[in-house]
Amino acid sequence: MKRNLIGTFSLIIIGVVFGIALASGFGWVRPSYSQVEIGSKEKPITALSPQAKSFNDAFVKVAEKVTPSIVKISVVQKTKGNPHKGLKFFFPFKDNIPFEQKGGGSGIIITSDGYILTNNHVVENAISVTVGLYDKREFEAEVIGTDPLTDLAVIKIDANNLSVAYLGNSDKLKVGTWVMAIGNPLSLTSTVTAGIVSAVGRNLNLIQDSYGVEDYIQTDAAINPGNSGGALVNLNGEVIGINSAIATNGLTSSYIGYGFAIPINLAKSVAKDLIASGKVNRGYIGVNISEVDASTAEAIGLPKPQGVMVQGIVKGSAASQKDIKPGDVILKVNDREVNMPNELQSYVAAHRAGDKVVLTIYRDGKIIKRTVKLLPREESKAIAIAEDNGNKQGENNVLSETKEYKSLGLTVRNATDEELAKFKIESGVMIDKVEQFSKADDQKLAPGVLIAEVNKKKIKSVADFDSFVSKSKGSAILLKVIYSDGTTRYVGLEIPKE
Repeated sequence: MKRNLIGTFSLIIIGVVFGIALASGFGWVRPSYSQVEIGSKEKPITALSPQAKSFNDAFVKVAEKVTPSIVKISVVQKTKGNPHKGLKFFFPFKDNIPFEQKGGGSGIIITSDGYILTNNHVVENAISVTVGLYDKREFEAEVIGTDPLTDLAVIKIDANNLSVAYLGNSDKLKVGTWVMAIGNPLSLTSTVTAGIVSAVGRNLNLIQDSYGVEDYIQTDAAINPGNSGGALVNLNGEVIGINSAIATNGLTSSYIGYGFAIPINLAKSVAKDLIASGKVNRGYIGVNISEVDASTAEAIGLPKPQGVMVQGIVKGSAASQKDIKPGDVILKVNDREVNMPNELQSYVAAHRAGDKVVLTIYRDGKIIKRTVKLLPREESKAIAIAEDNGNKQGENNVLSETKEYKSLGLTVRNATDEELAKFKIESGVMIDKVEQFSKADDQKLAPGVLIAEVNKKKIKSVADFDSFVSKSKGSAILLKVIYSDGTTRYVGLEIPKE
């Protein structure tokens, strides 16, 4: 009996102990607060190296320094929608139907007494503009001036002793530089993202004006709707760009990998003019220009594609007064190399009317320089070749001679007197056919375009044209072509050996 009691008691004790252990193993019994230990006792890595810590601290310091100078802008505006496709400014719009909407963006405080730099599309057609500061104060703002040709604007609030951003030098910006985008995307105030400068000198064709200035900085720092007008900043804390546009897939207006910013040097020039006079007193050379491709470079004797080619001159412009001619290649402006039209436009746009610039020009195998005093844009003056093409029909061989160049994908014929009169020129040959994906097609030649010159020599017939082609096999020729609307263009065309 006693032995049975001892055995029973032992079994009970064992069961209790086993039960407690089992319950603890399955989390049925909670430990006390003092018993709770979480996280590893070992440090995950050794202390950061001085270089790594310095790099990390740079982002922190820039965010702390610059963020107070970035504002949130709320706008009620009238709009007809967004004409831009694929590459968009930051507002979602309906299709060309007038309506009022609330929008938003960011801005950069550029003076302690309340002048703020932002995008034109943020405040365009604004009915009211409200600015929210980093310290949560809000002010009604006045639109001081806008510049649609650069998508920039300046607004003003009645405040003093504001935190002012330091504006750097975007001309010295290099691809690969670390940058931070600071703004108010998706109504998330004071957001900071980081990335690098992915490219410079991007032309996105967002500004639908022949005088539009586009020379965007491309970055992979994440920016979204609401970042527009915010700052792109380097690790020195210098604002080097105004965030303005994003690449999209057409289905959404959100970030998918790249954003674009206006260079701060251009923005500074525009802002000063807008603050001083409410409008931009921008200077112009008065040229219609294009990129120099490999074929054109070979045709004119350049060792490589470089510079921008002058296609036309505005009559009465600065260029027309300083011996600048169609067919010239502008290599430099004030010792700064320019290899794309938007590079030249952006650099010149940062100058005011009355400023002088020195152009380094390639002409007929020689390097020449011309000093040009920039003049203001005159809306009534259209781009035109600064030479008299005449309106005489003259004597012309109107034989229906036609010749096909299969290796070029090009067929030309003699122009009739009626066609020459229409083009206001004495002689030339008409492009009759262009094969798709041919050399001629690659150079954007098309039926109905008139070839007026080859290698800056006038031609009267297909025979003249054929003579130049025959002598240039294995090299290239320079064509001066005229379109039905009267515009002209110089274009290089490679001539195969066989």
